[in-house]
Amino acid sequence: MQKIYFIMKKVLAYPLSILCYFFFFLNLLIFHPIQWICLKLGGYKAHKKSVDIFNLFLMRSLNILGTRFSVDNPHEIPLDRPCIFVANHQGLYDIPPMIWFFRKHHPKFVSKKELGKGVPSISFNLRHGGSVLIDRKDSKQAIIALTRFSQYLNKTKHSAVIFPEGTRSRNGRPKRFAVKGLQILLKKMPEAVVVPVTINNSWKLFEYGKFPLGLGVHIKLKVHQPIPANSDMPLNLIEQVEQTIIADIE
Repeated sequence: MQKIYFIMKKVLAYPLSILCYFFFFLNLLIFHPIQWICLKLGGYKAHKKSVDIFNLFLMRSLNILGTRFSVDNPHEIPLDRPCIFVANHQGLYDIPPMIWFFRKHHPKFVSKKELGKGVPSISFNLRHGGSVLIDRKDSKQAIIALTRFSQYLNKTKHSAVIFPEGTRSRNGRPKRFAVKGLQILLKKMPEAVVVPVTINNSWKLFEYGKFPLGLGVHIKLKVHQPIPANSDMPLNLIEQVEQTIIADIE
């Protein structure tokens, strides 16, 4: 019976994945010009609002698959200074809930430069919404870009989101954190707080590969106690953050 259940579930995943992908990519196409118009006519605030709604709609597209999202956040995260959200990375669909649930903190992403072009809506937001695009093969460019990014966040009190694993986990098991980028943010943003976030289950959307997508996945975000960034031992702080995140991976 269990084998039949899994077969039927996968069969059902095909038509639902087609619907999900249709609405997902439709949102990408619709919100690209909406972002452009909001940015040109209303500036940053209007553009940010369009990005928030865009990511809510992406989450609603995933609801077609029975995907649920929840955030466990028992801690008060300050709004009067920048935050550095540090999370494990299980898949593309980690990002919409990070943007939506932490929208009051104006999350900006540390992203690879390849995502800065070719993806409607997403590339536009990365280029114009305050995020930073780095060349992982050019350490000098990455340092300069992260330094400027830190200065921007210090000035605006907006927040950084960084996935120190550098690439997505295909099976939920965490990869070792790369520390260089996070080190720069800690050094350049001494007034910030570091907010560790554990992401669970988003990798299960790809349990069959890119198609079909997994059904009934519960993507969970757990927010841990914020930590002041101004540590005299940044490597120890990064290790503490990494262990805190890993300890709650299911």
